Amino acid sequence: MEKLGGPGAGLAIALENLFPPLPSEVILPLAGFTASQGRMGFVSAVAWTTAGSVVGALALYLLGALFGRDRLIAAAARLPLVKVADVERTEAWFLRHGTKAVFFGRFIPIFRSLISIPAGVERMRLPLFLTLTAAGSLIWNTAFIAAGYALGARWHEVTDLVGLYSKVILAIVAVAGLAFVGVRLLRARRAERRRPVRRSEEEVRL
Repeated sequence: MEKLGGPGAGLAIALENLFPPLPSEVILPLAGFTASQGRMGFVSAVAWTTAGSVVGALALYLLGALFGRDRLIAAAARLPLVKVADVERTEAWFLRHGTKAVFFGRFIPIFRSLISIPAGVERMRLPLFLTLTAAGSLIWNTAFIAAGYALGARWHEVTDLVGLYSKVILAIVAVAGLAFVGVRLLRARRAERRRPVRRSEEEVRL
């Protein structure tokens, strides 16, 4: 960001969308601090990072559109513990709440990257997707850049605070994932027990 200014910040955020382990909660306050030092303008930092968010989200949207619904269902049918009905329920949920999910998803770590893929799979209207992504990203980016700008050399305090928020989100996702696997394994065992035991041909003859 020191060498490239706003475009460097935008590039970092675009990569954060593609690789969620690169947290925007670190990049954005640092961009604000860099702006406070005069190495880039505040408006430039907001504009470039928002553009980076849109570009990264668009790449994932196109990936989802390329993969498509048919391939997604086919892949789900081959995965253990996953049912095609799960995909269909998720699809139905997205059709009802997709616009809210894309907008508010920009405020949730990990989810803000992943939500672009089902939007592409379901072929959400591209102008709508870009508008929602840009609006949510603008709010999120401005808040964190402003915090880093105001705190100056203490910009890392924002990261420390939001780091707890990110860990809570990740913990919820992990618990939900474990619960999903646990329930599916339990149902599979129950179904196996209920399945009638086949008798041998010799027993049938007797």
